[in-house]
Amino acid sequence: MIEVKNLTKRYGEFLAVSDVSFSAAKGEVVGFLGPNGAGKTTTIRMLATYLPPSAGTATIAGYDINSQSNEVRKQIGYLPETPPLYEDMTVQEYLLFVARIKGIERSEIKASVDHALQICFIADVRNKLCRHLSRGYRQRVGLAQAIIHKPGVVILDEPTSGLDPRQIIEIRQLIASLAKNHTVILSTHILPEVSMVCNKVVIINRGRVVLENSLSEVVKSKSLEQVFLECVSTEESAALQVAAN
Repeated sequence: MIEVKNLTKRYGEFLAVSDVSFSAAKGEVVGFLGPNGAGKTTTIRMLATYLPPSAGTATIAGYDINSQSNEVRKQIGYLPETPPLYEDMTVQEYLLFVARIKGIERSEIKASVDHALQICFIADVRNKLCRHLSRGYRQRVGLAQAIIHKPGVVILDEPTSGLDPRQIIEIRQLIASLAKNHTVILSTHILPEVSMVCNKVVIINRGRVVLENSLSEVVKSKSLEQVFLECVSTEESAALQVAAN
């Protein structure tokens, strides 16, 4: 479903993402892990076609992010860290608007909005202005706009950032339920999140992939936290040696 090949992003002399490659099969929930500043969001934005790569590419549902970006956008639902809501619209008005701009057939819009409201458990706030929503409900509405057109791939960037414990549990349950019908890329630095909802792990540090494996294999003899710390510290030690030489 997703094939990332040597994806690279430079900002002048700064190398934010370097030669990143990984894959995600249909129905997988992939935890895209890394410390703050590792290059997670930059990679996610390239996959979502928000940023053009400096080199390399990726295919999503068979479409190339460089040469077929319009087709890629039809195949993905994207929730950035801050949900892209229109504050003066009600939840229902906002989802109706999103359904139209995502090209859903006019005859199917109402059913698509109702489905998104139900699956994300936001039907009770459908007539509430987005500006009056709690952080947890804002994330749910963000998820609803990401899945309203029933994409094959859902990309989530730090979806539980800033939530309280109860809201975190609710959003995790929503993410886990998405795996029934979607391939999910979950970008986060929160390890328990990955342990609870993912079946594959990709760890990135200093813009490079340092581990890619199934979650079951990764935690076979060590905890995810141990593996993560080892990957990050090994990569940082290698970087320091290169700098010293």
